Amino acid sequence: MAKTVVVYYSGYGHTKLVAERVAEGAAAELVAIDAEGNIADADWDTLNAADAIIFGAPTYMGGAPWQFKKFADASSKIWFGSGWKDKIFGGFTNSASLNGDKQGTLTYLQTLASQHGGIWVSLGMLPANTLASTREDMNNLGGSVGVLVQSPSDAGDDAIPSGDLETAKVYGARVADVAARFSAAAAA
Repeated sequence: MAKTVVVYYSGYGHTKLVAERVAEGAAAELVAIDAEGNIADADWDTLNAADAIIFGAPTYMGGAPWQFKKFADASSKIWFGSGWKDKIFGGFTNSASLNGDKQGTLTYLQTLASQHGGIWVSLGMLPANTLASTREDMNNLGGSVGVLVQSPSDAGDDAIPSGDLETAKVYGARVADVAARFSAAAAA
């Protein structure tokens, strides 16, 4: 089985819950970026040893928050040595609004993975976009690059729609599965 790690920043707990669901689906280890944008030295070792890395960040003002960007900038030392080349990557984000310019954050996460020479895994799920669709359906926000989640600004993480959380869990499993297949093919 491929080793998957979910590295994320959460400002108010919403992204943490989504990260936990992604990790549940992927049987992944969680690495939290702290309020100062740091992770422990041991966390860098964990990421370096992973077969797959899933990035998670809320969308603030149309992009990832500075804490995640600080982590991303710190990964340039790994980039310089191609340390994450050919790893499998994925990503997720949430914002208070249904749109909230989340696509900008996902594109940023995908670009970060590409800068590292990684292989990005799309959501691989059709959107729930019929008249009968509800917020409780999976991929009800119509993502394709990664997981999109909506977290009401005036509520706790218990108000995140179940469809968004189930999408996160299924996506985690997809990334882990792709990583396992890629690792098996590389070993053959």
